[in-house]
Amino acid sequence: MAVRRPLKGILSAIGDTPLVEMGCLVPGFDFRLFVKLERFNPGGSVKDRSALAMLQAKILDGGVRPGRTVVVESSSGNLAIGLAQICCYYGIDLICVVDAKTTTQNLAILRAYGARVEVVTDRDPATGEYLPERVRRVRHLLATLPNAYNPNQYANLRNPAAHENTMREIAEALDGRVDYLFAAAGTFGTLRGCVGYLRDQSMPTRVVAVDAVGSILFHPTPGRRLIPGHGAAVRPALLDPSLVDDVVHVTDLESIVACRTLTRQEGILAGGSSGATIAAVGKYAPRIPPGSTVVAIFPDGGDRYLDTIYSDAWVAEHFGSDAMQLWQRPLIEDVAWC
Repeated sequence: MAVRRPLKGILSAIGDTPLVEMGCLVPGFDFRLFVKLERFNPGGSVKDRSALAMLQAKILDGGVRPGRTVVVESSSGNLAIGLAQICCYYGIDLICVVDAKTTTQNLAILRAYGARVEVVTDRDPATGEYLPERVRRVRHLLATLPNAYNPNQYANLRNPAAHENTMREIAEALDGRVDYLFAAAGTFGTLRGCVGYLRDQSMPTRVVAVDAVGSILFHPTPGRRLIPGHGAAVRPALLDPSLVDDVVHVTDLESIVACRTLTRQEGILAGGSSGATIAAVGKYAPRIPPGSTVVAIFPDGGDRYLDTIYSDAWVAEHFGSDAMQLWQRPLIEDVAWC
């Protein structure tokens, strides 16, 4: 029996997250489904990988220094927490620009790490979204604060570079047999990094991007979205649609139903973008050949969505009381997946 050696420092625990096979979610379809549980990173999400990659190199080369540099970043929550943990560890000041959709749990975690939190409450007049206003606030802070550094998850190539390791872990765990990969699209860091590894290894994996209905990543018409973590109101510099083979759009309600179904059928408390990813698998399932190996990346857990996705009152307020019946039936039959 292999003995795991102790790690040195909490940041050493980032990566090597579990890959777990699902047993109950896709009845009637003859393929194996695995999920990569990124909630087991110490900061609770896949964004720990990006945060470490974007900050650690700058810290090591002296570009970011404790007591001198102020790190400023825009985030809907998870990247902010990853950065907050790293900045706390190294004693670096951090300002997180979040918005009104950021959950109360995430705000509390950021403040517990000692981060300064600026919450954008006004939506961009042109798009009706918060992200453009968050980006404008970051630019203002960078222009007015001395020694400020913006990792810029939307354009920093270290973001996707971190996720080459994510894909490597998946491929090694499955002996290189990955027929389909499903991953949520936001900054495009995870997808771009995974595709980079797949191409380097000449793996024939079909890559399916999971986007939100109302996002403009793959569709020109913006719409209102309630669930943070996937989709975007502004196309990031890292976006390259040619890197993915297919795109599946998921509604907020489909994401919620999938989250609740995951809990009921698999005992997994999943975050919104994780629910969206498994909902996308459900919609795409009839197109997957028998015997395939399918992997879905779950960006985070559901403990930070207890006041929204897992609140019956919140769901009823936004989607009606009848929505609660949707996760009482098998996942594939709940919503019009196909």
